[in-house]
Amino acid sequence: MTAEQQNPAMIIFIKNPEKGKVKTRLAASLGDDEALRIYLELCNHTRRTALQVTAARFLFYSDWTPENDDWPAQFFMKKKQTEADLGARMEAAFAEVFQTHAPVLIIGSDCPGLSSDIIGQAFEQLTRSDFVIGPAADGGYYLLGMQNFEPFVFKNMSWSHENVLRDTLQKISVAGKTCFLLPELTDIDTVDDWAKFGGEFLTE
Repeated sequence: MTAEQQNPAMIIFIKNPEKGKVKTRLAASLGDDEALRIYLELCNHTRRTALQVTAARFLFYSDWTPENDDWPAQFFMKKKQTEADLGARMEAAFAEVFQTHAPVLIIGSDCPGLSSDIIGQAFEQLTRSDFVIGPAADGGYYLLGMQNFEPFVFKNMSWSHENVLRDTLQKISVAGKTCFLLPELTDIDTVDDWAKFGGEFLTE
């Protein structure tokens, strides 16, 4: 795929911001109100970052699709995630977006270090690599992109553990595909994560 043939898109997965249902590991230490506040801060950062990227933006909510919220409909095409595990939900979202766009990448809303420059680098690398991955410090990934729809990376995977990145890279290698790794960043899951990295975007 040449640069002239690109019609890039980004998928953003978020949870509907409900008290008691987001950042539960943070809530166990800080309480539901503070966990929700932190989650909204992370969403604000993700939204600002996404708006700085030249690409179609598909926003997939966890439970329902609100008409009016902080994500303007003129900039984000709003969808609902399927009812399945994380891998099946990502696979379904990629399958839908690849019908009209390529390359496609996905991000979540947990990474304060994520920048528009990193996302731009991801799209640039997808002109020459089959996959691009942003490794997370916990062994997962904060970004996954692909030139073409490759659902094998979502099959027979155990999610939310420290070997997600390793297992994904192994699948890509076995398939004979190429992959570019972005800088490692930290997702916000625990109180320690928030204490160390949360301030990265609060001064923006």
